Amino acid sequence: MPFLLSVLAFAAVLPAHAQAPASQPSVRLLVQSSPLAGYRYGEAARVWPLLKVGDSLELAREPDNAYDPNAVRVEWRGRKLGYVPRNENGALAWAMDRGDGLHARVSRLSEHPNPRRRIEFEVYVE
Repeated sequence: MPFLLSVLAFAAVLPAHAQAPASQPSVRLLVQSSPLAGYRYGEAARVWPLLKVGDSLELAREPDNAYDPNAVRVEWRGRKLGYVPRNENGALAWAMDRGDGLHARVSRLSEHPNPRRRIEFEVYVE
């Protein structure tokens, strides 16, 4: 089953406040929710005070990444925050390589002592 069809079978509609105004109907379907990997190796700690739940994130493929050919970098305003976790990036990498339009946003921020649990993000199709 193609990626988006299988995703749509399990997708959830995001809250109404996250949708476009009634004049421009739009549906956002949740693809996955993940913790940010590599918090310590990007600029996440530096921009932490500026991040807000709902902020738009950019996803960028790194097919030539020496550690993971399915690497998907997560950026905020052009600054690398970290990565989609390795055990959760395969389907996203495949979809991005096909040109599927994936979007991301910050879904949770927590001042947890474990950096891996500080930032969560959602990936969705619109």
